[in-house]
Amino acid sequence: MPPLASASVLDEQSRDFYRNALSRFDENHLPYLVGGAYAFANYTGIERHTKDFDIFIRRSDWRRAEKIMQDAGYETDLSFPHWVGKAFSGDDFIDLIFSAGNGVAAVDELWFEHAVTGRVLGMDVKLIPAEEMIWSKGLIMERERFDGADVAHLIHALGETLDWRRLIDRYGKYWRALYAHIILFGFIYPSARSRVPSWVMDEMSKRLTDEVRSPDPTEKVCYGTIISRQQYLVDVDRWGYQDARLKPAGTMTSEEIAHWTAGIDQDGYR
Repeated sequence: MPPLASASVLDEQSRDFYRNALSRFDENHLPYLVGGAYAFANYTGIERHTKDFDIFIRRSDWRRAEKIMQDAGYETDLSFPHWVGKAFSGDDFIDLIFSAGNGVAAVDELWFEHAVTGRVLGMDVKLIPAEEMIWSKGLIMERERFDGADVAHLIHALGETLDWRRLIDRYGKYWRALYAHIILFGFIYPSARSRVPSWVMDEMSKRLTDEVRSPDPTEKVCYGTIISRQQYLVDVDRWGYQDARLKPAGTMTSEEIAHWTAGIDQDGYR
């Protein structure tokens, strides 16, 4: 297994904050998983040093997590109630994440059931599963941030051991996005394309064949908002497309979408 990202680049204050937060969650038996750069490094061996620390929790555990952080003397903010809150210590912060910003990839029991043991900042922790990391990253295709390279690197590192059935099921009706990534994987790594099992390619190909031979749906929906909160606003604002994020087809309310859209210009969010 590749080594986790080095903590040597962290200053002592940041390191103490992150470690103390994890210790407080452990002491209070609050379930959490470490994601972000630390989990990515564990799976791929690629180290990235970022200013934030990603912790994944169930949405239902936010209030407990908030109180634990506040009791420890840290400021908190439920920045976007549908997917993320924060805990602050000076300029340092922890993202407490319960889904992707598009409302997809919500943290549920399977995240914890398939979590991987790792060591972060000298502490034994559970890391988010690689399949769930691919699920969430694979639906991030913003103009300023495209996580396709992360997906490709994860498949390159783990393709032969991934739970592909669970991954396909996770994508559900968004399976075309997963298919796009595995098509690109074969383009990026021709000598490693067999790391995506042949049955996966066969199933995806059959789905595509069946779909293109069927009539277009009558409902005018834009799924672009699932992969980018900004680049497809014209489609829903001017061109008469329904927003695929909106309930009941999606998971978000109109108020959540408006709040998330208003935050486009805020530093630190995507």
